Amino acid sequence: MLNLYTTQIETVSLHRVGNKHRAEPLFLSAAPYRLNDEISGLLKEYFFKPFREKEENYYCFTHEASLDFHPIHEAASKVFDNPGKLHKMSREIARHLFSQSNHPHIKSGECYVAYLTDVMLDNKKTDALGIFKSEIKQDFLQFEEKDANLDMHIRQGVNLNRLDKGCLIFNRDRETGYKVLSSDSNRYDARYWLEEFLGLAPLTDDNFYTKNYLKFCQNFAKDVVLPAEDKQQEVLFMNRAVNHFAKNDAFEESRFLNEVMENPEFIPEFKHYKTEKGPKYRIEDVSNFPIANKAVSDTRKKIRNVIDLDTNIQIKLNFINPESAEKFVEKGWDEERQMYYYLVYFNKEQKT
Repeated sequence: MLNLYTTQIETVSLHRVGNKHRAEPLFLSAAPYRLNDEISGLLKEYFFKPFREKEENYYCFTHEASLDFHPIHEAASKVFDNPGKLHKMSREIARHLFSQSNHPHIKSGECYVAYLTDVMLDNKKTDALGIFKSEIKQDFLQFEEKDANLDMHIRQGVNLNRLDKGCLIFNRDRETGYKVLSSDSNRYDARYWLEEFLGLAPLTDDNFYTKNYLKFCQNFAKDVVLPAEDKQQEVLFMNRAVNHFAKNDAFEESRFLNEVMENPEFIPEFKHYKTEKGPKYRIEDVSNFPIANKAVSDTRKKIRNVIDLDTNIQIKLNFINPESAEKFVEKGWDEERQMYYYLVYFNKEQKT
């Protein structure tokens, strides 16, 4: 779990990276940027906001031969060994970014490289290297008193509410490629930032397996449970699956199947579906792993527990107490109306 509220920007270097394909130049600053309290506060919000708002999907650096040949991994290692080298290595990072900016769709922009301290990661303090890029410029009006009138000037600048690209490299697990978070608000060039420049691969940790196994279960519910039974049973299956993860510290597949699969006929179908679809989620050979609680909470927020009916009525089922949905909601068929119905039992209406 990441907490950036106590994080400080110790130093930052700023460069401009053009599009190599369009023969735009690379401008490298001669010295680090001189921070003041006002700029530092604005940059912290600008740099960190995307990482507070989005789900924590961790990556690590990867290279087909060796991490010794990975330019960003090498630069980060030199900075962590000696933070005084931040500016020198920031120039190398900007050069590498420029070398990868050779597609006509890639926008030119400013590259910021920052050394960060007091980062709280998994309740432990660590340092981090931040690499950020601003690309999209917006028009804004600047006003000036001129004689007896107020004059307007159109200017262009960076919107501090929207970081285009960024990554945080935490000083953890150097030998296996560090622990890295990435953010990219522009989807049209995702490979350029994540793969070609940063050279990242998903970090297959507890969070990864928890999140991906639950995503796999969601698709099993949609592709197998829903067609075989109905929407209620699809929702209830995911309800039971999420609650199983929530109440256990470790996942064991055979126990999961026995507890969650109320219809035993679904167990062989689940195993077949895993053989077929498991590689997509990288869980085909995974049946035991520690459960990451935050990944369970994030998944619970995203899963729809609503039955939408074609009569413009919605039935919302409670994910905290799934037994209520099974005990007090019944589905049936009305011969006279030739329609399905849901029968809901209750003692009194709750006040909201």
